[in-house]
Amino acid sequence: MKTSFLREAAQSVADLLFPRSCTVCGRDLLRTEKHFCLACLLDFPRTGFAGHSRNPMADRLNALFDEGPYMYACSLFFYRGDYRKTTPALKYAGNLELGRYLAGMLGEALVAGGFPGDVDCIVPVPLHWTRKWARGYNQAEIIAEALLPFFPKAELRTDILFRKRRTRSQTGRKGLQKSLNVGDAFRAVPPEEEPSHILLVDDVFTSGNTVAACIRALKKALPKGNARISVATLAYAGE
Repeated sequence: MKTSFLREAAQSVADLLFPRSCTVCGRDLLRTEKHFCLACLLDFPRTGFAGHSRNPMADRLNALFDEGPYMYACSLFFYRGDYRKTTPALKYAGNLELGRYLAGMLGEALVAGGFPGDVDCIVPVPLHWTRKWARGYNQAEIIAEALLPFFPKAELRTDILFRKRRTRSQTGRKGLQKSLNVGDAFRAVPPEEEPSHILLVDDVFTSGNTVAACIRALKKALPKGNARISVATLAYAGE
């Protein structure tokens, strides 16, 4: 009885903080709907990348490296139209439940697409400590935590990869500007035991320069060089 009361109270608080309206179109949600109305959920622009090891996102990422094994990369949905409202709601408006909900959809897509279940390390793209302190959380970490149940062998590691300098937003930047903005922004420290398969997680993939900089830092910190690195994000905003 007490648990039920607390659950209802928590839901009431959540409803006040985040009104029960569709994230995309703003329509009032039915009690059975979560974050999206049925129409917007049916129209959800899924990429379908999860079932294909070679896809536009993976090709874009791998093109940033001159050598090395082909890396798997996948996003849940295309970052377009009114669906662009989703990640800012997580990133800037504190709608963590939306982030967890989308991450659950991403995890289900990865499993259904045959993504290898041997991931033993999930690493979120880090924020600079000043930005995380101001925001109160790292949106990539919220996504990474929600992916853990889909990879039973994995552990969340926020103590390996760090952002050593605060970078400006990548929004509005082009090609070389994006690369220079994040080129040396990350550092990694060697873990006590080198993982075999790292899943690097972020909210949106655009040019790929941010995750590429993270991958280079991780590879530099892994002396054996045997770790496989894959990338998963909620959205794909490929140019």
